[in-house]
Amino acid sequence: MQNVTAVAHRGDPYRVRENTLDSLRSALRRGADAVEIDVRLTKDGVPMLLHDEALKRLWEQDRPLLALSSAEVRGLTAGGVPTLEEALAACGDSRVMLDLPGTPDVRAARRVVEVVRACGAQDRVYYCAGAPAMLAVRAADPAAEIALTWTTLAPPRAGLLDAVRPRWLNYRFSLVDRAVAERVHRAGYLLSVWTPDTRRSMRRLLDLGADSITTNRIDVLLATRGTAEARSPRPRGSLG
Repeated sequence: MQNVTAVAHRGDPYRVRENTLDSLRSALRRGADAVEIDVRLTKDGVPMLLHDEALKRLWEQDRPLLALSSAEVRGLTAGGVPTLEEALAACGDSRVMLDLPGTPDVRAARRVVEVVRACGAQDRVYYCAGAPAMLAVRAADPAAEIALTWTTLAPPRAGLLDAVRPRWLNYRFSLVDRAVAERVHRAGYLLSVWTPDTRRSMRRLLDLGADSITTNRIDVLLATRGTAEARSPRPRGSLG
């Protein structure tokens, strides 16, 4: 049993609106090792925190983010949607798992990487998403730490792994069984999983040797991890 890294999915969304500064701070106060956030670009090229293409679900504004300037987004949401720069500042020295939803091109990925660099956050930010987005990140930053999101039981092709050079393989939790966990570790990667929200699922993944768990219920994960560690303590070190 290892001390799995506890990652807060979009902050603390069961208590505070997801991908907001208050949500990130709430998760970190509860003891999250890292927070996961979603980043998209506005019309004027500002990376801001939003999972969906449009503001409708969270902010009741049926407007695509890409059609709005950052100033317009602030006006429509009363400043509720933070920029990536603001989010990195709010997270202090904590680790940030930066998800790029959709299929950003190299230009968009380069802009996100530029902001991370400008904030001096390269050492604490790592990126996750599917192959097209992670190939774009790798092109923008040869040194980036990457968690390649994978959604099928078939393993990633060797050529793709050589191109992306991930540190982590990031699986939907329901796909992970002992065979998958052993295959990932045997290949020399760390295993990241998303997003189990029940104790039963968390315990199963802990028993399988997951190195990182991303969840909407960070308090439940921390309590479950603590119980598992009490049964079988081992030194942590998966984040490095």
